[in-house]
Amino acid sequence: MGEWVGFILLIVLGGVGVTLAASAYAWWMAEPRRMGRTFRAGLEGPPDAALIAVGSGRGVALSTASARFVAAWDFGGWRLTFALAEVLGAELDLDGAVAARALRGEPRRLLDRQSGAEREVRLRFIFDDARHPDFELVLWPSAAARGGPARPREAIAEGNRWIARIETILRKSGGALVLARPAADAAVPDAPKPRATAAPAPPDLFDVSEEDADDDAPPWDEDETELAD
Repeated sequence: MGEWVGFILLIVLGGVGVTLAASAYAWWMAEPRRMGRTFRAGLEGPPDAALIAVGSGRGVALSTASARFVAAWDFGGWRLTFALAEVLGAELDLDGAVAARALRGEPRRLLDRQSGAEREVRLRFIFDDARHPDFELVLWPSAAARGGPARPREAIAEGNRWIARIETILRKSGGALVLARPAADAAVPDAPKPRATAAPAPPDLFDVSEEDADDDAPPWDEDETELAD
């Protein structure tokens, strides 16, 4: 009898251990925690703000301390890290139409409605990167049964908050992009001007030396001398 009791207790303890281990693994691998670890690795610290499209395994986060922006997908399995200076803007899309926008070098387009989406609410981030120019999050409808916004109004409000964040980043990073001038349009240094030299003075026609004066004596002076002799 005692052996059976010990065997049953061993089975119960084993089941409890397996359950606890499975629960701990599920907790550790939950979407928010996996994404949070990816954000911290890409930002090299905790994010100042993070947004996850619940159930899709996609999200973004930013840090002003490290001046970085992270876009992650595949539940944190992949990520892209950008400098905040590479963030060109963001757009809030309601049913395929842009409802709010903040772009570098342009005035912000304010959101004029807090509801009205019937199919989906998307938030698109734009980067100064030829290989990865943008990154989209579907905020509503949520891919998960729980955790995401229950109504489009909540998703629109969250997307509008991120538009405001991006506008702040653009304003603090210097505004519009300054494109480098082409080499052909580069300023050519002025050629050195020749130094001005004084022109030689014209010869003085009336400056006659003593020798020249004797040679040029009038002929009648000689005749008068001979007559006197």
